[in-house]
Amino acid sequence: MPLVRLEVRQGRSATQKRALLDAAHAALVEALRIPDDDRMQRIVEHARDDFELPPTSSDDFVLVEVTLFAGRSAQAKRRLYQALVRNFAGLGTAPTDVLVVLHEPPLDDWGIRGGQMASEVDLGFEVQV
Repeated sequence: MPLVRLEVRQGRSATQKRALLDAAHAALVEALRIPDDDRMQRIVEHARDDFELPPTSSDDFVLVEVTLFAGRSAQAKRRLYQALVRNFAGLGTAPTDVLVVLHEPPLDDWGIRGGQMASEVDLGFEVQV
């Protein structure tokens, strides 16, 4: 159940935003093997004055923050970074305009399915990939 937040500068069309969300989700399914229907994503848009970018970045810069269950291997994370960059490149975003940060709170720190700790629930998929 990854929680995905894409932060971008304002100015993208609804179609472009949908394509970014779809590209991010496809990367998660491919790299982390999450179920295809497991989508919890949002885009946060910032005015130009409210989102300072690294000096080498363009207006297409995307900050990707993913909060996910702890336990993925370094190899799975590497696959995720590469899939995100590749999928966004297909939309015209340069690889150097993608920054990914993962947050991995322990399963005890997730309240899911009516207030149960995720560590006590059969998630229905493998976290250790």
